[in-house]
Amino acid sequence: MEKERYEQLAKIIFISALEVHKQLGPGLLESTYHHALAYELKMQKISVKSEVKVPLFYKGMITEKDFFIDLLVDDEIIIELKAVDVLLPLHTAQLISYLKLADKRMGFLINFNVPLIKEGFRRIVNQY
Repeated sequence: MEKERYEQLAKIIFISALEVHKQLGPGLLESTYHHALAYELKMQKISVKSEVKVPLFYKGMITEKDFFIDLLVDDEIIIELKAVDVLLPLHTAQLISYLKLADKRMGFLINFNVPLIKEGFRRIVNQY
């Protein structure tokens, strides 16, 4: 995917998250924001997959452990959603791990439990 497409999708993701936050506000369960953001992105004619399974490979072998990406946009951008009081370094590490395991270049960590969505919006890149 070209850098311009990543940037275009990044803008749509932020605007969509902003709209969801504007409509619902903070204080709801993560699953609520998950469904609303997926719906909002689909309304923008963006391809979105929910709860995408990513197997854990260890030393070249597939294990019985799977991880689940909250949302996968356009088969390239991972969105990890939270509804927590504070984003922790562990949340960022989780997204970075998902980017590496799924071999993706860009991801967003979005915490909806904030007064302003820009305070809960983090962009992470992996070999971008």
